[in-house]
Amino acid sequence: MHVLRILFAATLTVATARAQEAPDTAGAGAYNPFPVGETLVYDARFGLLNLGEGLMHIAGIDTVGGVPALHVVFRLRGGSFFYRLDDRMDSWIELGSFSSRRFIQDFHEGNSDRYTEYEILPDSGYYRQSGVDSVLPTSPEPLDDAAFFYFVRTLDLEMGKRYEFDRYFRPDRNPVVLEVLGRDTLDVPAGRIPTILVRPVVQGRGILEEAKEPQMWLSDDARHIMVQLKLKFASIATITLRLREIHETPPEGFELGQLSKP
Repeated sequence: MHVLRILFAATLTVATARAQEAPDTAGAGAYNPFPVGETLVYDARFGLLNLGEGLMHIAGIDTVGGVPALHVVFRLRGGSFFYRLDDRMDSWIELGSFSSRRFIQDFHEGNSDRYTEYEILPDSGYYRQSGVDSVLPTSPEPLDDAAFFYFVRTLDLEMGKRYEFDRYFRPDRNPVVLEVLGRDTLDVPAGRIPTILVRPVVQGRGILEEAKEPQMWLSDDARHIMVQLKLKFASIATITLRLREIHETPPEGFELGQLSKP
């Protein structure tokens, strides 16, 4: 069980809806609705135990496949004296169509290491995994785990509505569903925040199959920042991320480190 993959798998649950207006910050023909440098810091708990901290960071705008792409980073690190983890996901999202172009998973959990890199080509309709001599078909306007989370932040979510769609970049993981349950106000380390409670539902085989009753709370404003994520498991405790800090630019001493490669 890769912890970061499961935690952020809950973000594979959005619908095609109207994106909110935002200024063009990435050049002609592309817009970026998120401020480069934005850093969200979370407390991570495993049941009653402190697991460590989670980070969501907008690293910048790069060029991938000749198009401007937003580079976003997820990282979860922590553990104890007998078990350590340092999991990271990087995604490059084309700003014009908000489709995934590149996706990297770099997981280190205990004695287990895994590095996977995908190149996703929406125009050609396929994706390929680094080191694997084959190409596979992808979905129209494909999105990876990390890209879905930022996409959901651009949407108008209607109370009581159920959304279903087929945009995950691996078609066998579709469809994914989002149920908007209602509004709630949470007290988290970052403060008292009004939120929208949503529940992802995976139809058939999917990377949330290990999790039970996944719930995600988004800030009830235009930014839709993830305030809390909670996943229950049948045989183990609940994993919870709670928002601790919001920074418009990286805090002093902030360092994500470099992607490790095999």
